[in-house]
Amino acid sequence: MSTIQTLRGGDAVSALYSRINWRLLPLLIVCYMFAYLDRVNVGFAKLQMQSDLGFSDAAYGVGAGIFFIGYVLFELPSNLMLPKIGARLTFSRILVLWGITSACMLFVHNVPAFYAMRFLLGVFEAGFAPGMIYYLSCWYGPKRMARAIALVFVAGPLGGVVGGPLSAWLISSLAGVGGLVGWQWMFLVEGLPCIALGALVWRVLANRPADARWLTQDEQRLVEAEVGGHGGTSHRIDSFREIAKNPRIYLLAIAYFCIIFPIYAISFWLPTLIKEQGVGDTIRLGWYAAIPYVAAAIAMYAAGRRSDKVGERRYHCALPALGAAALLVMIPYASGNLVATLTLLTLATACMWMAYTVFWAIPSETIAGPAAAGGIALINTIGLSGGFWGPAVIGWVKSATGSTNGGLVVMACMAALSCVLILANRQTAAAARARTA
Repeated sequence: MSTIQTLRGGDAVSALYSRINWRLLPLLIVCYMFAYLDRVNVGFAKLQMQSDLGFSDAAYGVGAGIFFIGYVLFELPSNLMLPKIGARLTFSRILVLWGITSACMLFVHNVPAFYAMRFLLGVFEAGFAPGMIYYLSCWYGPKRMARAIALVFVAGPLGGVVGGPLSAWLISSLAGVGGLVGWQWMFLVEGLPCIALGALVWRVLANRPADARWLTQDEQRLVEAEVGGHGGTSHRIDSFREIAKNPRIYLLAIAYFCIIFPIYAISFWLPTLIKEQGVGDTIRLGWYAAIPYVAAAIAMYAAGRRSDKVGERRYHCALPALGAAALLVMIPYASGNLVATLTLLTLATACMWMAYTVFWAIPSETIAGPAAAGGIALINTIGLSGGFWGPAVIGWVKSATGSTNGGLVVMACMAALSCVLILANRQTAAAARARTA
């Protein structure tokens, strides 16, 4: 124990986690960046695909969102299997299959094929994001968890930063090359790297600290102590059966639904929202679409870092969501003004991603052990269906009214409701602990 006690010194622990960060996080960040990019690049494909294939706005909205139906149906089985077969095999399988499916989007030629491929993309990616949250919870204790989540999930906005200009360039510059139109090249070029990433993950990722050959045995024990040996965890749940009965889990799931709804509505419709302000050039539109994600990446890291520093989660999640609601309500009043609309979209996007980042530090303080994978997946399964309804509602509203303004108001209402539910979480947690006692 003397060696571990020596390692527990603040400088030694910081040095150890610095090494862990560099070993794990860059790879996970790149993987998640492509996950997000391959989900939402259809927003740029729409600029050409919709006219080429004759899609309505409603059909596009449903097709964009149907990804999440496949994801939700297969997510819980994927994550319940993860502790048994390991993160390495799980992530490799997911990356290879979604890379192949994303690349095969180039063969879409009608609405049914569009729906089928988007559904399959969701099936094959199912469990990836909650699986990474569970994986991080095996390495990082509560004092470091929000920052680790922020660093990995900042890859979502980074996917937007890279994906906007890249997708716009591919659509514009490769149109007609090899007999393919621009949107077909975009799906191919952005899908194939995931197959290579799947092979890399299989080769280099350690399933858990005990399997990491680059850690000494004392360092492995220290990491496990950091993860499971902190104070104040008497209320944590380590049985999936208990998790499935706990009302706090469902409150968190509904709150997550309300966070996801506007995030993906913005993600899938951002190019269209910017184009409606008079931006006709695709390359210029791609650069404008990157701006909200730059702000979101900065805001996510700042929120995760500050949440860890002060040890507070609820207000760091709820207040940004409330801010996003106020900003989204203002966007229709800025219609026709590109600068004002883009500013409001940028601030709203940053606020919603801040809420998203800190949200995922909350379940890890409630559920523990192998059951955490299933508990996180349960929350994500229920909540991620907001990724279907958000884009679909915008599409239905736009087809019915010719405007996205009504959809923006619905998005604002969902963001405000997420704030209320997160703040209510304290009372539910207290009641659950009282029943257990």
